[in-house]
Amino acid sequence: MCKIKIIDAIMGAGKTSYAIQLMNEDKQSNYIYITPFLKEVSRVKQSCIDRYFVEPLNNGNGKLDALHKLLKDNRNIVSTHALFRMSNDTTRELIQSNNYTLILDEVCDVIEQIPLKKNDLSVILEYSHIDNDFLVWDDLEYDGRYNDIKLMAMNKTLMVVNNTLLMWNFPVEVFKAFKSAYVMTYIFQCQIQKYYYDLHKIDYEYYTVEKHNNIYKLIPYEQRKLIDKTGIKENIHILENDIINDVGEADYSLSASWFDRDKNKYLVATLKKNLYNYFRLKIKAKSDFIIWTTFKDYKIKLSGSGYTKSFLSCNSRATNEYKERDTLAYCINVFLNPMVKQFFNSKNVSVMEDRYALSEMIQWVWRSAIRENKPINIYIPSKRMRELLKDWLNSDY
Repeated sequence: MCKIKIIDAIMGAGKTSYAIQLMNEDKQSNYIYITPFLKEVSRVKQSCIDRYFVEPLNNGNGKLDALHKLLKDNRNIVSTHALFRMSNDTTRELIQSNNYTLILDEVCDVIEQIPLKKNDLSVILEYSHIDNDFLVWDDLEYDGRYNDIKLMAMNKTLMVVNNTLLMWNFPVEVFKAFKSAYVMTYIFQCQIQKYYYDLHKIDYEYYTVEKHNNIYKLIPYEQRKLIDKTGIKENIHILENDIINDVGEADYSLSASWFDRDKNKYLVATLKKNLYNYFRLKIKAKSDFIIWTTFKDYKIKLSGSGYTKSFLSCNSRATNEYKERDTLAYCINVFLNPMVKQFFNSKNVSVMEDRYALSEMIQWVWRSAIRENKPINIYIPSKRMRELLKDWLNSDY
Protein backbone atom coordinates (compact mmCIF):
# COMPACT_ATOMS: atom_id res chain seq x y z
CA MET A 1 0.00 0.00 0.00
CA CYS A 2 1.27 3.46 -0.95
CA LYS A 3 2.47 5.62 1.92
CA ILE A 4 1.05 9.12 1.46
CA LYS A 5 2.82 11.97 3.19
CA ILE A 6 0.91 15.22 3.46
CA ILE A 7 3.37 18.12 3.54
CA ASP A 8 1.22 20.77 5.19
CA ALA A 9 2.95 24.15 5.42
CA ILE A 10 2.10 27.76 4.77
CA MET A 11 2.85 29.14 1.33
CA GLY A 12 6.53 30.08 0.99
CA ALA A 13 7.72 27.62 3.65
CA GLY A 14 9.72 25.64 1.11
CA LYS A 15 7.48 22.74 0.04
CA THR A 16 8.46 22.93 -3.63
CA SER A 17 12.13 23.49 -2.73
CA TYR A 18 12.02 20.34 -0.58
CA ALA A 19 10.49 18.37 -3.46
CA ILE A 20 13.16 19.54 -5.90
CA GLN A 21 15.88 18.70 -3.37
CA LEU A 22 14.37 15.23 -2.87
CA MET A 23 14.13 14.46 -6.59
CA ASN A 24 17.70 15.62 -7.22
CA GLU A 25 19.09 13.51 -4.35
CA ASP A 26 17.05 10.33 -4.82
CA LYS A 27 18.35 8.92 -8.08
CA GLN A 28 17.02 5.42 -7.39
CA SER A 29 13.33 6.29 -7.78
CA ASN A 30 11.17 7.23 -10.73
CA TYR A 31 9.14 10.38 -10.12
CA ILE A 32 5.91 11.88 -11.40
CA TYR A 33 5.58 15.55 -10.45
CA ILE A 34 2.06 16.94 -10.91
CA THR A 35 1.49 20.69 -10.79
CA PRO A 36 -1.53 22.93 -11.54
CA PHE A 37 0.15 25.08 -14.19
CA LEU A 38 2.23 24.57 -17.32
CA LYS A 39 4.66 27.30 -16.22
CA GLU A 40 5.56 25.22 -13.17
CA VAL A 41 6.38 22.31 -15.50
CA SER A 42 9.28 24.34 -16.90
CA ARG A 43 10.49 25.22 -13.41
CA VAL A 44 10.75 21.56 -12.41
CA LYS A 45 12.55 20.61 -15.62
CA GLN A 46 15.07 23.42 -15.15
CA SER A 47 15.58 22.69 -11.44
CA CYS A 48 16.20 18.96 -11.95
CA ILE A 49 18.36 19.01 -15.06
CA ASP A 50 20.28 15.85 -14.15
CA ARG A 51 17.06 13.87 -13.64
CA TYR A 52 15.89 14.57 -17.22
CA PHE A 53 12.23 15.22 -16.49
CA VAL A 54 10.01 15.11 -19.57
CA GLU A 55 6.53 16.43 -20.24
CA PRO A 56 3.91 14.31 -22.05
CA LEU A 57 3.15 16.02 -25.36
CA ASN A 58 0.40 15.15 -27.79
CA ASN A 59 1.83 12.48 -30.05
CA GLY A 60 -1.18 12.32 -32.34
CA ASN A 61 -3.01 9.94 -30.03
CA GLY A 62 -3.44 12.40 -27.18
CA LYS A 63 -1.43 13.37 -24.10
CA LEU A 64 -2.66 10.39 -22.07
CA ASP A 65 -1.17 7.99 -24.62
CA ALA A 66 2.07 10.00 -24.49
CA LEU A 67 2.05 9.71 -20.69
CA HIS A 68 1.64 5.94 -20.92
CA LYS A 69 4.61 5.64 -23.28
CA LEU A 70 6.79 7.67 -20.89
CA LEU A 71 5.68 5.52 -17.94
CA LYS A 72 6.52 2.39 -19.88
CA ASP A 73 10.00 3.80 -20.56
CA ASN A 74 10.60 4.56 -16.85
CA ARG A 75 11.04 8.28 -17.48
CA ASN A 76 10.82 10.97 -14.82
CA ILE A 77 7.67 12.88 -15.70
CA VAL A 78 6.32 16.34 -14.95
CA SER A 79 2.79 17.26 -15.98
CA THR A 80 -0.40 19.02 -14.94
CA HIS A 81 -3.41 18.24 -12.79
CA ALA A 82 -5.55 18.22 -15.94
CA LEU A 83 -3.69 15.27 -17.45
CA PHE A 84 -3.38 13.42 -14.13
CA ARG A 85 -7.18 13.54 -13.76
CA MET A 86 -7.45 11.48 -16.97
CA SER A 87 -5.69 8.50 -15.36
CA ASN A 88 -7.23 5.08 -16.00
CA ASP A 89 -6.46 1.38 -15.44
CA THR A 90 -3.58 1.47 -17.92
CA THR A 91 -2.06 4.41 -16.05
CA ARG A 92 -2.39 2.54 -12.77
CA GLU A 93 -0.77 -0.64 -14.11
CA LEU A 94 2.20 1.25 -15.57
CA ILE A 95 2.73 3.28 -12.37
CA GLN A 96 2.66 0.15 -10.24
CA SER A 97 4.90 -1.95 -12.44
CA ASN A 98 7.55 0.78 -12.72
CA ASN A 99 7.79 1.70 -9.02
CA TYR A 100 6.90 5.39 -9.23
CA THR A 101 6.78 8.07 -6.52
CA LEU A 102 4.19 10.83 -6.84
CA ILE A 103 4.70 14.46 -5.88
CA LEU A 104 1.42 16.33 -6.08
CA ASP A 105 1.80 20.10 -5.92
CA GLU A 106 -1.50 21.23 -4.37
CA VAL A 107 -4.59 19.09 -4.06
CA CYS A 108 -6.45 17.92 -7.16
CA ASP A 109 -10.12 18.05 -8.05
CA VAL A 110 -10.84 14.46 -7.07
CA ILE A 111 -14.64 14.74 -6.71
CA GLU A 112 -17.03 16.25 -9.23
CA GLN A 113 -20.79 16.21 -9.65
CA ILE A 114 -21.94 14.80 -12.98
CA PRO A 115 -24.72 17.03 -14.35
CA LEU A 116 -27.86 15.02 -15.06
CA LYS A 117 -31.26 15.93 -16.43
CA LYS A 118 -34.49 14.67 -14.91
CA ASN A 119 -34.92 10.90 -15.39
CA ASP A 120 -31.34 10.48 -16.73
CA LEU A 121 -30.33 8.23 -13.86
CA SER A 122 -33.35 5.96 -14.24
CA VAL A 123 -32.51 5.49 -17.93
CA ILE A 124 -28.83 4.89 -17.13
CA LEU A 125 -29.81 2.16 -14.66
CA GLU A 126 -31.45 0.27 -17.53
CA TYR A 127 -27.90 -0.45 -18.75
CA SER A 128 -26.15 -0.68 -15.39
CA HIS A 129 -26.55 -1.46 -11.70
CA ILE A 130 -25.28 -0.17 -8.36
CA ASP A 131 -22.75 -2.22 -6.39
CA ASN A 132 -21.42 -0.89 -3.08
CA ASP A 133 -22.42 2.64 -4.18
CA PHE A 134 -20.49 2.40 -7.47
CA LEU A 135 -22.22 2.44 -10.84
CA VAL A 136 -21.35 -0.78 -12.73
CA TRP A 137 -22.02 -0.83 -16.48
CA ASP A 138 -23.65 -4.05 -17.70
CA ASP A 139 -24.42 -3.51 -21.39
CA LEU A 140 -20.96 -3.53 -22.96
CA GLU A 141 -22.51 -3.24 -26.45
CA TYR A 142 -24.22 0.03 -25.54
CA ASP A 143 -23.46 2.93 -27.90
CA GLY A 144 -25.49 6.07 -27.32
CA ARG A 145 -25.89 9.39 -25.51
CA TYR A 146 -24.51 7.98 -22.23
CA ASN A 147 -21.21 6.76 -23.67
CA ASP A 148 -19.27 9.12 -21.38
CA ILE A 149 -21.12 7.70 -18.36
CA LYS A 150 -20.40 4.17 -19.61
CA LEU A 151 -16.66 4.89 -19.86
CA MET A 152 -16.48 6.45 -16.38
CA ALA A 153 -18.45 3.55 -14.91
CA MET A 154 -16.14 1.01 -16.54
CA ASN A 155 -13.21 2.85 -14.94
CA LYS A 156 -15.03 2.49 -11.59
CA THR A 157 -15.12 6.24 -11.01
CA LEU A 158 -18.86 6.89 -10.58
CA MET A 159 -20.64 6.72 -7.24
CA VAL A 160 -24.41 7.00 -6.80
CA VAL A 161 -25.74 9.22 -4.02
CA ASN A 162 -29.22 8.60 -2.60
CA ASN A 163 -30.29 7.15 -5.94
CA THR A 164 -30.44 10.68 -7.34
CA LEU A 165 -26.88 11.93 -7.98
CA LEU A 166 -23.80 10.74 -9.78
CA MET A 167 -20.43 11.80 -8.38
CA TRP A 168 -17.22 11.29 -10.31
CA ASN A 169 -14.33 10.07 -8.14
CA PHE A 170 -10.73 10.15 -9.25
CA PRO A 171 -9.82 6.44 -9.60
CA VAL A 172 -8.58 5.69 -6.11
CA GLU A 173 -6.49 2.72 -7.24
CA VAL A 174 -4.16 5.15 -9.04
CA PHE A 175 -3.07 6.65 -5.70
CA LYS A 176 -2.60 3.16 -4.29
CA ALA A 177 -0.37 2.18 -7.24
CA PHE A 178 2.50 4.52 -6.28
CA LYS A 179 5.42 3.30 -4.20
CA SER A 180 5.03 6.48 -2.16
CA ALA A 181 3.36 9.85 -2.57
CA TYR A 182 3.74 13.41 -1.31
CA VAL A 183 0.88 15.91 -1.34
CA MET A 184 2.04 19.51 -0.83
CA THR A 185 -0.56 21.97 0.40
CA TYR A 186 -1.73 24.09 3.34
CA ILE A 187 -4.58 23.33 5.78
CA PHE A 188 -5.15 19.88 4.27
CA GLN A 189 -7.57 18.93 7.05
CA CYS A 190 -10.41 20.90 5.46
CA GLN A 191 -9.82 20.14 1.78
CA ILE A 192 -11.89 17.91 -0.46
CA GLN A 193 -8.99 15.57 -1.19
CA LYS A 194 -8.72 14.87 2.55
CA TYR A 195 -12.40 13.93 2.70
CA TYR A 196 -11.91 11.77 -0.42
CA TYR A 197 -9.05 9.91 1.29
CA ASP A 198 -11.20 9.39 4.37
CA LEU A 199 -14.10 8.14 2.24
CA HIS A 200 -11.91 5.58 0.49
CA LYS A 201 -9.99 4.70 3.66
CA ILE A 202 -6.63 5.79 2.29
CA ASP A 203 -4.05 6.24 5.05
CA TYR A 204 -1.91 9.35 5.17
CA GLU A 205 0.56 10.95 7.56
CA TYR A 206 1.01 14.65 8.31
CA TYR A 207 4.39 16.36 7.94
CA THR A 208 5.65 19.87 7.49
CA VAL A 209 8.89 21.24 6.07
CA GLU A 210 11.58 23.31 7.73
CA LYS A 211 14.88 24.71 6.53
CA HIS A 212 18.09 24.18 8.52
CA ASN A 213 21.51 25.26 7.20
CA ASN A 214 20.09 25.59 3.67
CA ILE A 215 18.75 22.02 3.79
CA TYR A 216 15.02 21.34 3.70
CA LYS A 217 13.77 18.59 6.01
CA LEU A 218 10.44 16.94 6.70
CA ILE A 219 9.37 16.81 10.31
CA PRO A 220 6.22 15.27 11.85
CA TYR A 221 3.45 17.84 11.82
CA GLU A 222 2.91 17.66 15.58
CA GLN A 223 6.55 18.76 16.08
CA ARG A 224 6.17 21.85 13.89
CA LYS A 225 6.95 25.33 15.09
CA LEU A 226 3.87 27.51 15.53
CA ILE A 227 3.56 30.14 12.83
CA ASP A 228 4.43 33.68 13.89
CA LYS A 229 2.05 35.82 11.84
CA THR A 230 3.22 39.19 13.17
CA GLY A 231 4.82 40.19 9.87
CA ILE A 232 1.88 38.88 7.86
CA LYS A 233 -0.62 40.84 9.96
CA GLU A 234 1.39 44.02 9.48
CA ASN A 235 1.42 43.53 5.71
CA ILE A 236 -2.25 42.66 5.10
CA HIS A 237 -4.41 45.79 5.16
CA ILE A 238 -8.08 44.75 5.10
CA LEU A 239 -10.47 47.50 4.06
CA GLU A 240 -12.78 48.34 6.95
CA ASN A 241 -15.41 50.64 5.49
CA ASP A 242 -19.05 50.25 6.48
CA ILE A 243 -20.34 51.96 3.35
CA ILE A 244 -18.83 49.61 0.76
CA ASN A 245 -18.84 46.55 3.04
CA ASP A 246 -22.59 46.73 3.69
CA VAL A 247 -23.30 44.75 0.52
CA GLY A 248 -21.78 41.64 2.14
CA GLU A 249 -23.25 41.90 5.62
CA ALA A 250 -25.59 38.86 5.49
CA ASP A 251 -24.21 35.35 6.08
CA TYR A 252 -24.79 34.19 2.48
CA SER A 253 -24.12 37.46 0.66
CA LEU A 254 -21.77 37.04 -2.33
CA SER A 255 -22.26 33.26 -2.41
CA ALA A 256 -22.85 31.68 -5.83
CA SER A 257 -26.58 31.41 -5.15
CA TRP A 258 -26.70 35.06 -4.02
CA PHE A 259 -25.30 36.21 -7.36
CA ASP A 260 -27.83 34.00 -9.15
CA ARG A 261 -30.93 35.46 -7.52
CA ASP A 262 -32.66 38.04 -9.69
CA LYS A 263 -33.71 40.02 -6.61
CA ASN A 264 -30.02 40.75 -5.89
CA LYS A 265 -29.24 42.31 -9.28
CA TYR A 266 -29.24 45.80 -7.76
CA LEU A 267 -26.87 44.68 -5.01
CA VAL A 268 -24.57 43.20 -7.67
CA ALA A 269 -24.62 46.58 -9.43
CA THR A 270 -23.74 48.21 -6.10
CA LEU A 271 -20.85 45.79 -5.64
CA LYS A 272 -19.54 46.70 -9.10
CA LYS A 273 -19.68 50.39 -8.19
CA ASN A 274 -17.90 49.69 -4.90
CA LEU A 275 -15.21 47.73 -6.71
CA TYR A 276 -14.56 50.60 -9.11
CA ASN A 277 -14.47 53.14 -6.27
CA TYR A 278 -12.02 50.98 -4.32
CA PHE A 279 -9.58 50.48 -7.19
CA ARG A 280 -9.82 53.81 -8.98
CA LEU A 281 -10.70 56.35 -6.28
CA LYS A 282 -9.71 55.04 -2.87
CA ILE A 283 -6.47 53.18 -3.69
CA LYS A 284 -5.86 54.75 -7.13
CA ALA A 285 -4.16 51.54 -8.19
CA LYS A 286 -2.76 50.90 -11.66
CA SER A 287 -4.13 47.84 -13.42
CA ASP A 288 -0.70 46.16 -13.39
CA PHE A 289 -0.86 46.03 -9.59
CA ILE A 290 -4.45 44.78 -9.24
CA ILE A 291 -5.93 41.31 -8.93
CA TRP A 292 -9.60 40.64 -8.24
CA THR A 293 -11.92 37.68 -8.35
CA THR A 294 -15.48 36.49 -8.29
CA PHE A 295 -17.20 33.36 -9.55
CA LYS A 296 -16.43 32.85 -13.23
CA ASP A 297 -20.06 33.07 -14.35
CA TYR A 298 -20.39 36.53 -12.78
CA LYS A 299 -17.10 38.09 -13.88
CA ILE A 300 -18.75 40.13 -16.62
CA LYS A 301 -21.27 41.60 -14.14
CA LEU A 302 -18.50 43.07 -11.97
CA SER A 303 -15.98 44.03 -14.66
CA GLY A 304 -15.18 47.71 -15.04
CA SER A 305 -12.80 50.26 -16.45
CA GLY A 306 -9.20 49.93 -15.30
CA TYR A 307 -9.40 46.50 -13.69
CA THR A 308 -11.28 44.01 -15.91
CA LYS A 309 -8.10 42.45 -17.33
CA SER A 310 -6.67 41.99 -13.82
CA PHE A 311 -9.13 39.20 -13.04
CA LEU A 312 -7.62 36.06 -11.46
CA SER A 313 -9.67 32.89 -11.09
CA CYS A 314 -10.76 32.28 -7.50
CA ASN A 315 -9.30 28.74 -7.51
CA SER A 316 -5.81 29.79 -8.60
CA ARG A 317 -2.96 28.07 -6.79
CA ALA A 318 0.78 27.47 -7.08
CA THR A 319 1.60 30.34 -9.43
CA ASN A 320 4.07 33.19 -8.86
CA GLU A 321 2.89 35.18 -11.86
CA TYR A 322 1.11 37.83 -9.78
CA LYS A 323 3.65 38.31 -7.00
CA GLU A 324 3.99 42.05 -7.76
CA ARG A 325 0.25 42.72 -7.36
CA ASP A 326 -0.52 44.59 -4.14
CA THR A 327 -4.17 45.71 -4.52
CA LEU A 328 -6.71 42.90 -4.20
CA ALA A 329 -10.47 42.40 -4.15
CA TYR A 330 -11.99 39.06 -3.13
CA CYS A 331 -15.63 39.34 -4.17
CA ILE A 332 -16.99 35.92 -3.25
CA ASN A 333 -18.31 34.02 -0.25
CA VAL A 334 -17.09 30.43 -0.48
CA PHE A 335 -19.20 27.39 0.37
CA LEU A 336 -18.79 23.76 -0.56
CA ASN A 337 -20.92 22.63 -3.49
CA PRO A 338 -24.11 21.51 -1.65
CA MET A 339 -24.18 18.25 -3.62
CA VAL A 340 -20.56 17.50 -2.73
CA LYS A 341 -21.30 18.26 0.91
CA GLN A 342 -24.37 15.99 0.76
CA PHE A 343 -22.25 13.28 -0.84
CA PHE A 344 -19.68 13.26 1.97
CA ASN A 345 -22.33 13.55 4.69
CA SER A 346 -24.17 10.58 3.21
CA LYS A 347 -20.95 8.57 3.62
CA ASN A 348 -20.47 9.73 7.23
CA VAL A 349 -17.52 11.93 6.32
CA SER A 350 -17.79 15.24 8.17
CA VAL A 351 -16.63 18.45 6.50
CA MET A 352 -15.28 21.74 7.87
CA GLU A 353 -16.95 24.33 5.67
CA ASP A 354 -15.51 27.49 7.24
CA ARG A 355 -11.98 26.12 7.16
CA TYR A 356 -12.52 25.07 3.54
CA ALA A 357 -13.58 28.62 2.66
CA LEU A 358 -10.57 30.02 4.52
CA SER A 359 -8.10 27.75 2.73
CA GLU A 360 -9.50 28.72 -0.69
CA MET A 361 -9.19 32.42 0.14
CA ILE A 362 -5.67 32.18 1.57
CA GLN A 363 -4.42 30.30 -1.49
CA TRP A 364 -5.78 33.06 -3.72
CA VAL A 365 -4.42 35.90 -1.58
CA TRP A 366 -0.96 34.29 -1.65
CA ARG A 367 -0.72 34.72 -5.39
CA SER A 368 -0.06 38.41 -4.63
CA ALA A 369 2.84 40.45 -3.24
CA ILE A 370 2.24 39.06 0.26
CA ARG A 371 4.16 35.95 -0.82
CA GLU A 372 7.19 38.25 -1.13
CA ASN A 373 6.54 39.66 2.36
CA LYS A 374 5.35 42.92 0.84
CA PRO A 375 2.30 44.91 2.01
CA ILE A 376 -1.05 44.48 0.27
CA ASN A 377 -4.45 46.17 0.42
CA ILE A 378 -7.49 43.91 0.14
CA TYR A 379 -11.21 44.52 -0.21
CA ILE A 380 -13.31 41.60 1.10
CA PRO A 381 -16.96 42.67 0.95
CA SER A 382 -18.29 39.42 2.45
CA LYS A 383 -18.40 39.85 6.23
CA ARG A 384 -18.07 36.08 6.72
CA MET A 385 -14.93 35.82 4.60
CA ARG A 386 -13.44 38.97 6.13
CA GLU A 387 -13.92 37.62 9.65
CA LEU A 388 -12.44 34.24 8.67
CA LEU A 389 -9.27 35.96 7.44
CA LYS A 390 -8.98 38.11 10.55
CA ASP A 391 -9.46 35.09 12.82
CA TRP A 392 -6.74 33.24 10.90
CA LEU A 393 -4.32 36.17 11.23
CA ASN A 394 -4.74 35.92 15.00
CA SER A 395 -4.22 32.14 15.09
CA ASP A 396 -1.01 30.09 15.20
CA TYR A 397 -1.80 27.40 12.58
